[in-house]
Order: sequence, then structure tokens, then C-alpha cells
Amino acid sequence: MSLADELLADLEENDHDDLQDEYEALDEAVKQENAEIKEEPMETDTTQINSIRELCKLRDSERLINIMKQIKGYGNKIRKASEIIGPVEADPEYMLIVEANDLAADFDSEIATIHKFVKDKYQKRFPELDSLVVVPLEYVRTVKELGNDLDQAKNNETLQQFLTQATIMVVSVTASTTQGTFLTEQEKVQIDEACDMAIELNDLKLQIYDYVESRMAFIAPNLSLIVGASIAAKIMGVAGGLTRLSKLPACNILLLGQQKKTLSGFSQIHMLPHTGFIYYSDIVQNTPPDLRRKTARLVANKCALAGRVDANHESVDGHIGRSLRDEIEKKLDKMQEPPPVKFVKPLPKPIETSKKKRGGKRVRKMKERYAITELRKNANRMNFADIEDDAYQEDLGYTRGTIGKSSTGRIRLPQVDEKTKVRISKTLQKNLQKQQIWGGSTTVKKQVSGTASSVAFTPLQGLEIVNPQAAEVKVNEANAKYFSATAGFATSSSEKK
Repeated sequence: MSLADELLADLEENDHDDLQDEYEALDEAVKQENAEIKEEPMETDTTQINSIRELCKLRDSERLINIMKQIKGYGNKIRKASEIIGPVEADPEYMLIVEANDLAADFDSEIATIHKFVKDKYQKRFPELDSLVVVPLEYVRTVKELGNDLDQAKNNETLQQFLTQATIMVVSVTASTTQGTFLTEQEKVQIDEACDMAIELNDLKLQIYDYVESRMAFIAPNLSLIVGASIAAKIMGVAGGLTRLSKLPACNILLLGQQKKTLSGFSQIHMLPHTGFIYYSDIVQNTPPDLRRKTARLVANKCALAGRVDANHESVDGHIGRSLRDEIEKKLDKMQEPPPVKFVKPLPKPIETSKKKRGGKRVRKMKERYAITELRKNANRMNFADIEDDAYQEDLGYTRGTIGKSSTGRIRLPQVDEKTKVRISKTLQKNLQKQQIWGGSTTVKKQVSGTASSVAFTPLQGLEIVNPQAAEVKVNEANAKYFSATAGFATSSSEKK
């Protein structure tokens, strides 16, 4: 085997080892992911179960009994925040609060299971009730009150404590027309036992919540003022304590409590991504749906600050948490307020500055050319004590002033200003001169009699066509010869001799 073949073999062995390591790392990651994912339990058939205690084990569990005993022992004691020395996680009551808060989350699932059990059993007597009363606990209490006697639904004071008057009316009308059959004594006992367990679990849950809220006021007062005692306890339990919560950034606090579930496709549970306990707090859920994610980020930022304050045992009265809550509410009001009305903004007042005026010989000549003429000046003048033509409204107020009036009071006529005369170009002047020289003159222009004709009567030939302007042409030729402006004096033939 050559040296090159040995090198290639070594490289192949190294690549194989690297691939094995990568596969092992991927397998571990997949196993860890599967461990985190919780599968939804399949629904069981409750019609074959005779007692609710076979299905729900929480009420008789030792864990619930021990926690309730400890709560009763600590409930009579009044503690202050100054009694906590060192980290709050070392306090035994803090561990009880975290455990009780985790247990309270299991009550809702137990009540939902009992609700399904009661619904399946009670459909034999009143099948329409589950569509009229939707809330599980209200349904259980209604079944407990009605039983086999559906006629007592009308004017029942017990139902009025947890149902509205309209719902009670609909239930009573539907009960009078229902097609259900009566329950047996054994079925009624099973239903009553399940209803009593659901009501008892709800009472225990309220006791745990009251205890947690009362104790969170001195363990984390600032955090409790922002998101509530129940949510604050859940956040602390998932984070691993108040000290660890104070070290987490706000972006991680926002995701505390999010769940990963594999839904079978028939579940009605809708999971929102990147939503934890803070997203389901009251301050976030009371905002419009389009602002909830932005509000959750804002609340998570303030919770990070409040957790650090509580971890250092500062602001025992919770004034910092109250100020942070006020800041959140002000920002929410600002986000929800309508946009300002857009007014039509007027243009600003123009700055009137003196404009540059062009001067010079050309501008002066242009102004002189368009200056007021003497004729217009006379039209604007009036003589003193002279009655105008428009005094009797004959010309609708039009007057020509002193134009055409000889009694102007002046000895000499006004001189014509050469500056305001209409100017004619040189080309136009030459054309007019040519027309005057070569063009024929009319009788109107030369004031020739209108009876002039080119036909004349002569004694020799009678009628003869003659040019009536021939004599005038001869006169013009003579004038041009003897009186020309350009020619010199003409000399006669006798003088030449």
C-alpha cells in the first residue's frame, strides 16, 4: 500500500467517527425534544365508569391533603418582609407557595373531566342543557339543583345565584318540552357525587388562590402589583425562584410558561406561539387583540425590573411596582387613543421684500413708449364751470373731457411729445413710401370729383378713351424735374451757348 492510500484510509476513518458523533448528538436532541413535548391525553369513555373517584384522583391524593394542612398552619400567622433573611428560596413557606400554585393549575383539568362525566350521564334526562349552559362549573351546579325534577327550574332562587335571568327562562322553557327520560337512583347518586366533588375542588382552588395572593404580597410585592399574585407565583415557580428570576432578561421572562403540544387534529385547543404566563395575565388580556403581543413585551420588561427589586428586598410597600404599573397603563392609553384630527394648515404669510427693478436706457425708453399720451390727458381733464354732455345721462356717464373743445383756455395747442408717438420700423416706412410713389391715387385721397371718367368727347374723334390722371402725372414729373430735393438747378440751352 502506498503512502497516498494510507492517508486516504485515515481520512475515511476520521470522517466515519465524526458522522457517528453527529448522529449521537442528533439522537439526544430529538429525545430531549420529545421529553419536553406533552401529548394530549385521549378522551376516555365515561359511560362505563360507575364512580367519579375512579376517574379523578386529585381530591383524595396525599399531596393535596398535605398542602391544605400546611396552608391552614401558615394561614393564621402574620409575617412581614423583614423576617425573610437571605435568599427567599430558602424560606419554607415560599416552597409551599410554589407547590400550591402548581397544584392549583391541575384543578381546572379535574373540573373539566368531571364536567364531561356529568354531561354524559345527564344527557339521558336533559340532553339540551349542555348547549344552554356552557361554563363547566355552572353546568355542574345546575345539574345538582335540578336532578330529576325539571319543573323547579322556574323561579328557583339557587339558580339565580350563578345564572342570569334570561338563561333561567330559556332553561325552564326547554325543560318543559324536553324528550329526556328519568334517571335511575344509581345514576342520580353518581351524578350527585361528581357534582359535589367539582364544587369542593373549586372551593379548594379558591382557598389556595387566596393564600397565594396573601403571601405573595410580602415575598414579591412589586411583581404582584404588575401581573397579579397568581401569575407572579407561576413565573417564580417556572424560573426556579425569585433570585433566578431576577437574573433573567425580559425576553426570556416573556416565554416562561409556554407549552409545546402535539395536537391530533381534532382538538379544539388553539396554541399561540411564544406566549407564556404573562400573555394570559389580566392586564394583557384586557387590551385589544392586535395590541396583546406588544403589551406582553412591555409587561415583561417591567416584570424584569420588579423582580430585581424584590430579590434585593427593597420597596417593601410596593411603591416601585405601583409606579411601573402606572407607566404600563399610560403607555396602553397612548397606544389606544385615536389619531389626532388633521387640520388644513394655511400657507404662511408671504415675506414681502423689495424686488429688483431693472434700470438703464432701454428701460427708460420702454417706459416712455408706454407713457400716457396727450390725448388721454385731455380726456381726463375738465373745464371749470362747463356743463358736460353726460349731465343728462345721454351717454351713460361717458365723457371725452377737453378733447375737441376749442375753449381750453390755452393760446397754443399742446405740443406732441416725440417720446410717446407711435413708432414705425424703417422697413415699414420704406414700404409705405413705395406705395405712395408707385401706387395709384384714389379719388377719395386726392379729392377728385366722382364724375371723372376715362371716356372723353373730342371734336375730332368723338368718343375717346383718355387717362384722367395724365395731367397729374405731367405735373408730378415737372415738379420732380424742377423742384426735386436731390437734383440741382437745370440750365437752359441758350445759357449753355
